[in-house]
Amino acid sequence: MLIELSIVPLGGDTHLSSRIAEVLKIIDASGLPYRLTPSGTCVEGEWDQVMPVVRLCHERMRGLSSHVFTTIRIEDEEGEHHKLTRNIASVEERAGRALRTS
Repeated sequence: MLIELSIVPLGGDTHLSSRIAEVLKIIDASGLPYRLTPSGTCVEGEWDQVMPVVRLCHERMRGLSSHVFTTIRIEDEEGEHHKLTRNIASVEERAGRALRTS
């Protein structure tokens, strides 16, 4: 299972990096494979591994802000693993080259 998680504290300071860093510490400590993107974080694992991490992240951000907007997108494909890298590799293969990442 691959999830994309975006947690945004509403109100207050518009600079979010310090609060987002607090959430990323939880994701990193989980030991699950993940990738930070400009608008969220993708985390890969089984349901029972990923969802407690999502909850901890939401609760941590909620402790830092009284109003939080959390979005979760789930890709769940039976028998598939390594989606963090395979999804990108598949597109690059069809494009015939490595695609720019920055």
